[in-house]
Amino acid sequence: MTTNNDHYNEAELLASYFPETANNSELLQQKLTDVQQIEQALQTLMALCGQDDNNPDLDKTPFRVVKAFLEYTSGYREDPTAHLEKVFDIQQNDPIIVKDIEFYSMCEHHFAPFFGVAHVAYLPDQKVTGLSKIARVVEGYARRFQVQERLTNQIADAIDTVLQPKGVMVAIEAKHLCVSSRGAKKEQAQTFTLASRGAYIKDSQLRSEFMTAIK
Repeated sequence: MTTNNDHYNEAELLASYFPETANNSELLQQKLTDVQQIEQALQTLMALCGQDDNNPDLDKTPFRVVKAFLEYTSGYREDPTAHLEKVFDIQQNDPIIVKDIEFYSMCEHHFAPFFGVAHVAYLPDQKVTGLSKIARVVEGYARRFQVQERLTNQIADAIDTVLQPKGVMVAIEAKHLCVSSRGAKKEQAQTFTLASRGAYIKDSQLRSEFMTAIK
């Protein structure tokens, strides 16, 4: 049963993720209704799975799940390409490689986590951005319902579009719980994806340098 205190927590949660609700009571009420419907559906799911409805330890579990999913998908509420708009006037003729960028994402097919590292390289053409901005782009696209192939290409396209470098290459290594914890149940399986743009498509030496650097 939802209490008045739960309503307060839900409103506070929505305000933190949807600031536009602060001055729009109609929108706030609409989203509160959505949250409460989701909480009820989660209670039904828990019961379907065999969970005891009378277990007091799980009273707040539906609310916690909603809160967690809003955090998992925070990337929908930002434009990751905006992080790349700050550039520096630095002459750089060789590739810039940022490797081992940790990320956590959510498989859109099963809502199961997948996680790993992203490696990003670009060959500048006048525009150079801050190193942390590359990591923020990865984070922005990862915090959505995703498939690894799309995530890899979104990162590459963002850098290619905004920085307009001579070339871009992105590699992602990830472990998918939808593979390791269900279905095939292959605990050691990892997925490796690549996306190339510009010079990295045609220049085998550039590709080789990138692959050597990330290994």
